[in-house]
Amino acid sequence: MDKVLNFHQGRLPLLISMPHAGLKLTSAVQDGLVDQARSLPDTDWHIPRLYQFAQALGASVVAAEYSRFVIDLNRPDDDQPLYAGATTGLYPATLFEGEPLFKPGQVPSAEERAGYLEQIWRPYHDTIKAELARLRAQFGYALLWDAHSIRSHIPHLFEGKLPDFNLGTFNGASCDAQLAERLKAVCSEAADYSHVLNGRFKGGHITRHYGGPAQDIHAVQLELAQSTYMEEVEPFAYREDLARPTQVVLQQLLETMLAWGRARYLR
Repeated sequence: MDKVLNFHQGRLPLLISMPHAGLKLTSAVQDGLVDQARSLPDTDWHIPRLYQFAQALGASVVAAEYSRFVIDLNRPDDDQPLYAGATTGLYPATLFEGEPLFKPGQVPSAEERAGYLEQIWRPYHDTIKAELARLRAQFGYALLWDAHSIRSHIPHLFEGKLPDFNLGTFNGASCDAQLAERLKAVCSEAADYSHVLNGRFKGGHITRHYGGPAQDIHAVQLELAQSTYMEEVEPFAYREDLARPTQVVLQQLLETMLAWGRARYLR
C-alpha cells in the first residue's frame, strides 16, 4: 500500500484523530462502487481543513488517507456492531441512506479485505496507541479527541435534524464526568448552535476502546453536523463563512479540554 495516514506530533497532551476524512480508494473498491457512491457522499468532508488550527495549538493529529468505503477505522477489527438499529460495519455494505454500496458480484474479496485490515486499519490504530502511550509517559495523562462530521439529515440513521455538536463519551465511560460537563457548557454558551451529550452518537470504537479515565486517558468523540461548515450536497463545498464561527467553538472545546487536563493533573 502507499501512504495510508498523515501524522503530526505535537507538544501538548492532546491527540486529534480523523478516521473518516480519507478519500483514497483501492482499485477493487473503486471498480465495485455503485454510481451514487462514486462521489464518496459519506465522507467526513474537510475535517483536516476545519481543524487546521490544531497543529498551531500544539495538538498531535492523525488523519486517514483511505475512504471509509475501503475500511472503517472507527469500527473494531472483529466487526462487532457498536449501535443498535441501522449502522455500518468494518467493511461498509450500504450507504448512509441504506442503499447497497457495491454493484452485485463486485464486493472486494475476503483476501483483499484482509489486506485492508493489516495495511490500513492496523497502522492507524498502532499510531493512536503509540502516541497515547507517549503522551501519558510524558505528561502523566493523555487526551483524545475523535473528530467526525455527518450530514444533518439522514432519515435512515436518525430522525429529524441532527444537533450541530454531538458529543460522545460512551455514556460517561470514556472520559471524566467533569470534563464532559465542561465541554457541554462550552456548547451551551455557543448560542447559535444546538448540542447534545451522548445522544445518537455516543462514540465509536476509537472513543470506546482507547478512553479509560482509570488509566488517565480521556477520550471524546465529536460528531459535527456538516451544515455548520459546508454544503451538504454535491460537490460538498467548504463554506468559509459558516466554518469560521464553527472553528471558534471547536477551538474553545479543545482549549477547555486542555485546561481541564492541566488543572486535574498538574496541581
